[in-house]
Amino acid sequence: MRFTAASSFFERASEAFRSNSAYSRLLVVFAVSGGGGVVVYADAGSNHAIASEPQQPVPSKKKVVVLGTGWAGTSFVKNLDSSLYDVQIISPRNYFAFTPLLPSVTCGGVDARSVVEPIRKIMQKKGGNIRFWEAECFKIDHVNKKVLCRSTDEKNLVQNGEFSVDYDYLIIAMGARANTFNTPGVTENCHFLKEVEDAQKIRRSVMDCFERANLPNLSDEEKKKNLHFIIVGGGPTGVEFAAELHDFVSEDIAKLYPRVQDFVKISVIEAGEHILTMFDKRITQFAEEKFQRDGIDVKTGFKVIKVSDKAITMTHKDTGEVDVPYGMAVWSTGIGTRPIIMDFMKDVGQGGRRVLATDEWLRVRQCDDVYALGDCATISQRKVMDDISVIFKIADKDNSGTLSIKEIQDVLGDICQRYPQVELYLKSKQMKRFVDLLNESHGNVKKESIELDIEKFKQALADVDNQVKNLPATAQVASQQGTYLARCFNIMKEMDENPEGPLRMRGSGRHRFQPFRYKHLGQFAPLGGEQTAAQLPGDWISIGYGSQWLWYSVYASKQVSWRTRLAVVSDWSRKFVFGRDSSCI
Repeated sequence: MRFTAASSFFERASEAFRSNSAYSRLLVVFAVSGGGGVVVYADAGSNHAIASEPQQPVPSKKKVVVLGTGWAGTSFVKNLDSSLYDVQIISPRNYFAFTPLLPSVTCGGVDARSVVEPIRKIMQKKGGNIRFWEAECFKIDHVNKKVLCRSTDEKNLVQNGEFSVDYDYLIIAMGARANTFNTPGVTENCHFLKEVEDAQKIRRSVMDCFERANLPNLSDEEKKKNLHFIIVGGGPTGVEFAAELHDFVSEDIAKLYPRVQDFVKISVIEAGEHILTMFDKRITQFAEEKFQRDGIDVKTGFKVIKVSDKAITMTHKDTGEVDVPYGMAVWSTGIGTRPIIMDFMKDVGQGGRRVLATDEWLRVRQCDDVYALGDCATISQRKVMDDISVIFKIADKDNSGTLSIKEIQDVLGDICQRYPQVELYLKSKQMKRFVDLLNESHGNVKKESIELDIEKFKQALADVDNQVKNLPATAQVASQQGTYLARCFNIMKEMDENPEGPLRMRGSGRHRFQPFRYKHLGQFAPLGGEQTAAQLPGDWISIGYGSQWLWYSVYASKQVSWRTRLAVVSDWSRKFVFGRDSSCI
């Protein structure tokens, strides 16, 4: 009965398919078992053979390799549309660290784990095709478009842990190292404050100094030496650490080590005439006065020439060379170039520079498909006077050999976009129009009578390039560069021709990608005692307790995840209630 029913079904199905011109063949497979049953497959191919539609080849994604998981690299990955590219991240550390809070980590105000976020968690939230390799890049082969890396695991190194990774686009965001200025003994005897591990070492060293000074067999001189903390460098990092250390000693350590609290001394050594020179003079003056009230010894005009395990040797134009004994020294004098970046600069014809030179679109000069951002690079701003003849020729539309004020105004927007120093110069001189610049360089002239030849045009713009300045090596700059470059990559994937760089639109002279423009959002200088100096846009200066709470809110909001945000706020709350953690771990 079942077989008969199946045959009847087959006949009806075959008749139906034969009567339908859309189908030309019916393939039936019978599967008879204890329960019976029929499986029917219909094919819509030709009358002669079963054919399938030709599949379009799936275009392979461009491979983007990111070197580094600092501010620049992480910001780039977070804002990149990872579905458009095959993204590979290479870094010797598998986390992102919120470096502005490292001084707080050194004294137990914030836990080290509260300021780090695993890079794989960031990748997980992004989705897409992203891979991470915990390794150190030791060579960039831009000719063959590959990077050579080695594992940071000692076991892998024994088992040949070197490998290479090919790329279509390379993002160099490796940051920088501490700059020792080749001063003897610094690397061997001083602490640095660039990484989370550095902050943890400083914390242990601080507590070790107090434990040694508390031993019963030490003389007063030995106690003074052990409890003399020297910070070399009067920049934001050095000043903030000095303030954190002073608060730690006065609010927490004094209660735990009452016998040695009077031997503590904190010194800040600065080669310049003032500390915090990158801030407004009002902030510099307040910081120096506050440190003096707090008992922090600020030595300006001193240059360190040698560091031993017992003393720091420095010179001053008035006192000459002096040796100062110390218990712990922190070196915070700026940034230096990593060896791999130095080798790469030689390969691309940039030898002798301090950092990599890029154009306004963050592309490494003399190198294709390689971008650099953050502390390892600087934008080499194009100068107006180098292109003055080209600018004049473009502006002189009627080929008269002179420029009228209308012709200048027509191209002024493009000039300010391509050469931002022009706009900066006008603002610095409180000028709103180009005619004001002409009045300054040529005396009072009537707008309708202006006709400039190329020599007068050069004279008007002669001082503009003085406004060209390198961007500061800060987390704020690196973060904005990463965000900007990610947006460029998201856009250029949609372009059909030459997506690598900034294309000029036909006939307009403009670029598809706007050049990178840094927007300064302000900066903070915590000075201890719950007082912070804030310098915000618009020349707005705030100093005191209110600025400290603004600092809390800004730094909490800038955390990379809700986990770190809640952890940091919890650490601050714990500090207010229970004090700082003084355990030596």
